[in-house]
Amino acid sequence: MTARTAEGQATPPARRRQARGELRMAQILDASAAVFARAGYEKTTTIAIAAEAGISPGSLYQFFSNKEAIAQALADRFVTQLRAAHQEAFDSARFTALPLDGLLDRMVDPIVAFNVANPGFKALFARPDMPAGLTDAARPIQSAMLGRVEEMIAARAPRLPAAERLLTARVAIQIFQAMVPLVVTGGEEERPALIRELKRALHGYLAPTISAPPAGG
Repeated sequence: MTARTAEGQATPPARRRQARGELRMAQILDASAAVFARAGYEKTTTIAIAAEAGISPGSLYQFFSNKEAIAQALADRFVTQLRAAHQEAFDSARFTALPLDGLLDRMVDPIVAFNVANPGFKALFARPDMPAGLTDAARPIQSAMLGRVEEMIAARAPRLPAAERLLTARVAIQIFQAMVPLVVTGGEEERPALIRELKRALHGYLAPTISAPPAGG
């Protein structure tokens, strides 16, 4: 039976093949994320990814030449999604208009949600021997996050010297990154309490510096 568009026109075979190929690639990436999260990058094999995806290794190799190519494609997907999470966390935040608790809610929740939805992210980007390709993919996002946290601190504490502002931003990000794995691996019942503890840790660290917006903010 010939596939047709919404206008009733037949869908060209090449377009149908492209759509099937894109669907299969997405299927493989979904499977690889699950296997990376479960087994870690080093122990993951293309055979395990193919089994998770419900396809043969030969079918997998039609789209990806090896595990490294899969990891790179998955990293690109993660970076795109994380950029969207950062935009939600920071672009809509009114740095000088919210109390610190509200500001932390606005900044923390979207990025935590991304990490919970993508447990394979840490399996790729938390590796001490991360390949150069993955490092290059992650660097712009990490730099952008540092810059946005610095921007928030500057808005809340405009008289803070630049060196202290940078140090405060780096430490706050490290606190966040240290606690995120605990939040991700916690069960659904425990997770809300863990997120509250994450925010409490950030509040305790940041409050002496940026608790109150500047006068007239």
